[in-house]
Amino acid sequence: MAEGSALVVLCTSRHGAAQIIRARLEDEGIPSALSYESAGIVYGLTVDGLGEVRILVPEAFYEQAKAVLDDSGDAEMGGSVDLR
Repeated sequence: MAEGSALVVLCTSRHGAAQIIRARLEDEGIPSALSYESAGIVYGLTVDGLGEVRILVPEAFYEQAKAVLDDSGDAEMGGSVDLR
């Protein structure tokens, strides 16, 4: 794997907010992926980490992605974003 291409966790969120974050990052040209906790998908719950979605970005884009989230603010995401 090339240097800086390893995926790192940018933040965690709920499903709906994670989709918005991913779209915002991709609008800025930042590749991203979502990693779901499987039981949350099956049961549709978000309790104590169950249903948590991790937003992943390549390590080389981490600081740029963090700045995009900082600019958008947690309130816009419903306050459900946990930056790492």
